[in-house]
Amino acid sequence: MPNLCGRGSPVTLNEFFEQNRSVALAFSGGVDSAYLLYAAVQSGCTVGAYYVHSEFQPRFEREDARRLAARLGVALREIELSVLSDEAVRRNDETRCYHCKKRIFTAIAQAAKQDGFSLIIDGTNASDDAGDRPGMRALAELQVCSPLRTCGLTKADVRRLSREANLPTWDKPAYACLATRIETGVPITPEALFATEQAEEALTKLGFSDFRVRKRGDTARIELTEAQLPRLLQKREAILNALKPLYGGVTLDLEVRG
Repeated sequence: MPNLCGRGSPVTLNEFFEQNRSVALAFSGGVDSAYLLYAAVQSGCTVGAYYVHSEFQPRFEREDARRLAARLGVALREIELSVLSDEAVRRNDETRCYHCKKRIFTAIAQAAKQDGFSLIIDGTNASDDAGDRPGMRALAELQVCSPLRTCGLTKADVRRLSREANLPTWDKPAYACLATRIETGVPITPEALFATEQAEEALTKLGFSDFRVRKRGDTARIELTEAQLPRLLQKREAILNALKPLYGGVTLDLEVRG
């Protein structure tokens, strides 16, 4: 089947699936991959959904992926992968994302081949800047196709279309992997990832959304939107009780998220 990725002329997502009738989707349960799975199912395309669980994914992401796949009637194939077994990933330099993506999509490609798929697609959209994402080099090397990007669909487009399709992910906050909470150049450890997941889970339970808890030395640095600052003050004691067992200190980044 033809792979329309990389062609000069733009196509619609429907046209993409009309010409690529069998695809394996790297499925995270986020806004972009959820809409891609929905669009593939609506087109009548044969689609396999593959979720890679590594040390970098929090528990809620797998649960979200399972619920969404079940809602859309697609069997989810889950792949266990230890990315921290790779020294190039553990050392956490500027190439970490490249090495991590290479491992993840190689695992997906191997599983998809076993299931009879030859074309791998992912949820990279037209808003994603290839110059800022080393992982895109790995996708290109492995010939992973990004239909949303190819068809010119931005994050705003995907959210709008997801809302029209009544997908619960239409307003889901963007979520980068746990490794992004640790400074580049600081080696990644299971303990640091555990603290990050526990801290962010605690803030979610306290009613916060669209935030990050960054690890800076032994300190947790909270980033959240301006609208949530009053809640942060109201919940100050509960936040400290939750995070102090995990970190030596807790601070607030006043350059709040947009």
